[in-house]
Formats: sequence, C-alpha cells, structure tokens
Amino acid sequence: MKRHAFPIFCALLLTPAFAFGQTLPASPPIAPADEHLAPTPIALSREQIQTMIRQVADNDDENDKRQRDYTYIERMEEHKLNGKGEVSSVETRTYDVMQIYNEQCRRMTAKNDKRLSPKEAAKEEEKIQKIIDKRKNESDSQREKRLKEEEKDREENRQFVKEVADAYDFTLVGTESLEGRETYVIDAEPRKGFEPKRKEAKILPKFRFRVWIDRAANQWVKLDAQCIDTVSFGLFLARIHKGSRIVIDTTRVNDEVWLPRHVAVHVDVRVALLKNFNVEQDITYRDYKKFHAASKIVGVEEVK
Repeated sequence: MKRHAFPIFCALLLTPAFAFGQTLPASPPIAPADEHLAPTPIALSREQIQTMIRQVADNDDENDKRQRDYTYIERMEEHKLNGKGEVSSVETRTYDVMQIYNEQCRRMTAKNDKRLSPKEAAKEEEKIQKIIDKRKNESDSQREKRLKEEEKDREENRQFVKEVADAYDFTLVGTESLEGRETYVIDAEPRKGFEPKRKEAKILPKFRFRVWIDRAANQWVKLDAQCIDTVSFGLFLARIHKGSRIVIDTTRVNDEVWLPRHVAVHVDVRVALLKNFNVEQDITYRDYKKFHAASKIVGVEEVK
C-alpha cells in the first residue's frame, strides 16, 4: 500500500475495483471526542498545525524509503451489499507484499482462506517474474525515464500536501495514546473560500478528516477521512457518494518505520449508468519481515 501522507484520499478514487472498507454507519461522523481523548494544555494555531502537517509529509517520504526494506502479508475481506444494506457476498484474498527493484508488488497466495490451485499460483508467479524480467532487462534510457516519472510523482504528492495544508481549518482536539505512544489528535474541516491551485485539489472541500500525529516522531499514525459531498470523476462516469469513509491505522516496527496495520473503508459509488456499488472491505497486515539484498529475510521477532 503506497503510504504518502494525505494523498491517501486518492485511495477513494480507485473504487470500486480497489475499495477498502468495513461495516460502518451509512453516514458516519468523524470520531467524536470521547474518554480516550485527553485534553492538552498545549494550544496550537492553524499556522502551527499547517507547519506540522508539512513536516509530517516530509517525514512520510523518508518513511516510505525505509518501508521498502520490509515484506508483509495482507488479507483483504470484501463484503458486497444489496440495496437494503445487507451482505450479499463475502470474499477474502491474501497477498504477499514485497518490493521488487523498489516497486511494491503483491502476489496472491489464497482466496477465501484457501491456498490457490497450482494453475492460479503459477499465474501469480508468472506475473511477478514478468516484473523481475522487465527491470532486469531495462535499458539505461528506460531506467532514466522511469526514475524521472517516479520523481515527478513524488513532487506531485508534495504539491498536493501543500494544498491539503491550505484547504482546511485545523483544530487540536486533544491527545491520545496509541500503542503506548502519545499522539496529537487534529480535526480538519474544509476552509471556506479555499481556491485550489491544482486540479486534483478540487476534491478536498468534499472531505473532512481526523488525523493522529505521533508527538515524538512527528509522523501520522492514523487517519479517519469522510466524504461529505458527492464527488464526480471523468465527466460523471463515476461518482463517490456522501458517507464514504476510509480509516487507516499504522504501527511502529523495529522502532524505525511505520507500516500499515489496518485499513477499513465503506464506499458507495456509482459507475457510468450502472447501479450503485455498495462495498465494504477490511484489510489487515501482519508478519512484517525486514529484507536485505545481501541477507536472508529476518522476522521482526528476531531483530528486536
């Protein structure tokens, strides 16, 4: 899962093919202040929080580089709902997530918690081998072109984050301990009068979010974002409806990197003239292993 900071909103744009989710209220509010939140004597202005978010984005770029040293297992459980909001089908898929030449790849290993058939497994291996062969046989000019495109993508992400910092009114609502680490809990509401500079930023006023930022590491560790107005793409070929929501949790591994722990999204989307897709998925991650090109894969338990 690509983890660049707040452009994670773009995960919603990938629906329905890559929708994430879990059973949530039809129009869930941002998580309210509760007994888990402690008031903080610290007062942060909107400008201070903006600066913090920009720094978080820079730290997330560095975290992304360290993330490439890890493999892990991803399990996705998908619930498709009927018009009454009842579950009509359930499907699970399990993947090995790995890095091949700095490209994140996923190899399916099981469907509905059963190992793939020999034929299905062979197709997955063939897919991975094609990626390896493509990179091994890459010419100098192809490699240069690819690296320029990757840098362009990173720069676009950085520019998007700058827009995020300008698009919202931020409020520090308290602090909360997550996995033993103290975090700032910050709410973001669309700012009236925001004028987007980039085409992609036009969707920002249609989302609100709450973010948890690790106080010591200045790293985002949890995000809860909600669609508050219908979002249309591609001349109305696709619409994400109000109430769609994404919740992302990460975890600190080996005291050096933040990796995904749980992703949940409820998505209500209409594609072209087809009926609405109401999809919920729940994704969990486990078995983090650190990989070095010159050594064996090492389990997290072995390197602590």
